[in-house]
Amino acid sequence: MMRSTGLLPVLILATLGLAVWVAGPALAQSDLFIYPKKGQSEEQQSKDRFECHTWAVKQTGFDPTTASVAAPPPPEKTTEGGAVQGAARGAARGAAIGAIAGDAGKGAAIGAGTGGARGARTRRTAEQQQAQQYQEGVQASQSELEKQRATYNKALAACLEGRDYTVK
Repeated sequence: MMRSTGLLPVLILATLGLAVWVAGPALAQSDLFIYPKKGQSEEQQSKDRFECHTWAVKQTGFDPTTASVAAPPPPEKTTEGGAVQGAARGAARGAAIGAIAGDAGKGAAIGAGTGGARGARTRRTAEQQQAQQYQEGVQASQSELEKQRATYNKALAACLEGRDYTVK
C-alpha cells in the first residue's frame, strides 16, 4: 500500500526557501544612498555611519545586521489515515443500511468506498488550509520585518542628515 506524503511539507519548504532568498540580501545591505555634503573623508563617513547605525538601533530596537525572518512554526501534521478512517465509518454505516435492505455486505462495501473517498478529501482540505495559514504567517512576518526596517532607515537617515549628509 502506497502512502501519500501530501502537499503540506513541500509547501512549507518552498515557503521557507523563498523567505530566506528574498529577505537575506535585504538584511545585509542598506536601502539608502548616502552622500557627504561637506566632503567628509572615507574615515569620517565610516565613523558617522557606525555611530548613526548604533543610534538608530537604540531608537528603533531593530538591528538589520542581526534581524532575520521569523517564520511561524510549521503547522502540525494532519492526522494520517483520513481515507482509512472514512472507509471504516462508511462501512459501518453502509452495513447498517444494507442490513435493513437485506444485504449488509453490499451496503458495507458501498459505504467503505464512499467513506474512504470522503475521508481522503477531508484530509486534503485540512492540509491545504494548514498550508495557506502557514503561508499567511510567513507573509505577516516578512511584512513586520519590512516595517521595522523602514523605521530603522528613517532613524538612520535623520542621524546622517544631522551630520551633513544627503540621504535618499
